Amino acid sequence: MEANKLLIKKFYTAFQQKDYTTMQSCYAEDALFNDAVFTNLNAHEVRAMWEMLIKKGKDLELSFSNITATDITASAQWVARYTFSTTGRKVINRIDAYFEIKDGKITKHTDSFSFYTWSKQALGLIGRLLGWTRFLQQKVQKNARSSLAAYMNKKADEAN
Repeated sequence: MEANKLLIKKFYTAFQQKDYTTMQSCYAEDALFNDAVFTNLNAHEVRAMWEMLIKKGKDLELSFSNITATDITASAQWVARYTFSTTGRKVINRIDAYFEIKDGKITKHTDSFSFYTWSKQALGLIGRLLGWTRFLQQKVQKNARSSLAAYMNKKADEAN
């Protein structure tokens, strides 16, 4: 239990320090990630997602609390404060995180937050009017997936 608690503390401390390499090392090779924006990411994609978000999130501030753990799970609460790059709007996102852990690595990570609350802050009037709809959530998910794919492709091109 204590090892899993320390793993999650290591993950969020690295996040606070914008150390995506350490964050990436916390995931198993077969890890899965889900939240209201990024869905069904595999280990390679979730590692790239954190790198992309940290590099784009110039003013990102993060706090975390209430880490609990068992032999195979963990949970935490965290708050992200940042400027949403697409609109330039300030966001304070309160998130409940749930983890499955095996052999000292995160195998499943699910972040839960109100998409409507997030969209009102990030998207302004459009979020206020349509943030409760599946239509807007799917559109944001599609844009997020496209941004991630473009980021990963650019990194692959740079590596070659």
